[in-house]
Formats: sequence, C-alpha cells, structure tokens
Amino acid sequence: MPMRKTSIGFILAPLLYVWPLAAQDRELVTLPTRDGVTQSYLLEAPSHPPHAAAVLFPGGGGNIRLRQEDGQIRFSSNNFLVRSRHEFVRRGIMVAVMDAPSDRRSGMNDDFRSDSRHRDDVRAVVADLDRRFPATAVFLIGTSRGTVSAAYLGRALGSAAAGVVLSASVFLPSGKRTLYGGHGLAGFDFSSIKPPLLLVHHQDDGCSVTPYHAAQRLAGRFPLVSVSGGKPAVSSPCEALSEHGFLGREAETVEAIVNWMLKRPYASEIN
Repeated sequence: MPMRKTSIGFILAPLLYVWPLAAQDRELVTLPTRDGVTQSYLLEAPSHPPHAAAVLFPGGGGNIRLRQEDGQIRFSSNNFLVRSRHEFVRRGIMVAVMDAPSDRRSGMNDDFRSDSRHRDDVRAVVADLDRRFPATAVFLIGTSRGTVSAAYLGRALGSAAAGVVLSASVFLPSGKRTLYGGHGLAGFDFSSIKPPLLLVHHQDDGCSVTPYHAAQRLAGRFPLVSVSGGKPAVSSPCEALSEHGFLGREAETVEAIVNWMLKRPYASEIN
C-alpha cells in the first residue's frame, strides 16, 4: 500500500512538453521551472500502481541528454542508476530519471547541485509526480556526484521526501580535477537530512573521492549497505562501469535499496 506523502506547498506550473512512447509506462516529460528554464526527466512506471516513486540523480554532470529522435526517447545510459532503472520498475517503483536542466546542458557542478536553482527544478518534478501518483511516497536517490543533489535536496525538501539514498557518495572534494568537480559532500552535516537516510557503497570502490572508509565512519549513525564482488571493471575507477558503479551487482543492490524504501528486511551486505 503506498505511503502517504506531505504536500510541498506550491503550485505546479502546467506541463510544457510530454512525449509519450508506444509503451504506456514510459514518457519524456519536460516542465517549466525557473524563468526561461525547463527541466526534463524520463518517467518509467510499473503496469500496476507503484509502491513508491524514486527520483534518480545520475553522476558526472548529470546531463544524460534526454531527447526525442525518430519516435524514440534517447539518452546516455551507462550510469548505475540509469542502466538499473528497470530493476526499480520491476519491483514496483516508479522512477523519474533526471537530466540536467536546460540552462546546464553541458552539465552541473557541485555549486549548482547544492543551489536553490536546482532545488526549484526538482520541486517542480516532485510536484508533477505528486499530481500523477497522488499519495505515493517520493524518495531521492543519487549516485556518485548525484549524491550531492540528493543530499542537499533531502535537506531542503524535508518531509516532501520520504527518504534519501546515497550510493557511491562523493565524500571528498575534487576541486578542479574534474569538469564537474567541486566540494562534494565534504563537511556536509548528514544529520541535517530529516527524512530517513540510507548509504550504499562498494567496498572496492577505487575512486579517490568516494572512499568506502568514509561510508563506514557514518555507519554507526545511518544504515549502510556494503557491496562487494561483481564483474571486472571496464571503465576507470571513477566511472560507472566499475565497482564505483556496482558493475555486476546492480540487481542485488537495487533489491536492497527497494526493500529499505518499503520498510522490508534488506541485505546490509551484498557479496
């Protein structure tokens, strides 16, 4: 049975574009948000009423290039959450896969991800989901640099979010070392996130700014799902086709996340 969700207390602007595909459970949705700015997301839903909704924040610059071409929705799909979205859907979770907004087509850095502009864009998406799926709990789920979005939005939206999941969290600042770099979650007060918080991390994550030991330090205060094993990496350590992106452990990792969301027993260790 869907969990109740508190209203976020603002008026939803009308839809600007909705591109339905032949499959009734998938749409490209584009909403007007800030002045002259639109926010697009990929909506995929189960065939039955969803148990919950998940707003998914990919890593990197967050720009998955959602678009309509030749009657098909196209986008970049390597990111852990993007390529695993069907694992959520088949477990009864409706997903909204976020793209970068129209004024950040080249990507979002951490300053933007933690800014009120990003908050306003995501508020519009959450309100749209609330309109489409009334009384369905909405969770914020980020991976890699998407955890900056999920953490800061979890703090800003408060009870509008039923929970927050941070996977492969960017615990350390990257400065100028990456195109979309910044402060990450260095110095972030995780206790300021009022909805329930779940951490998910691969024990062999080799990315220098997402060390597993930083997740371990928080495990006494917040639940942690520790993942090990999987397939050999076929990308660099900070990219998605590696332990950093839970390669070969996608289904088990999503299973644990969904069970936590739905208050079911979940695996705290995935081997």
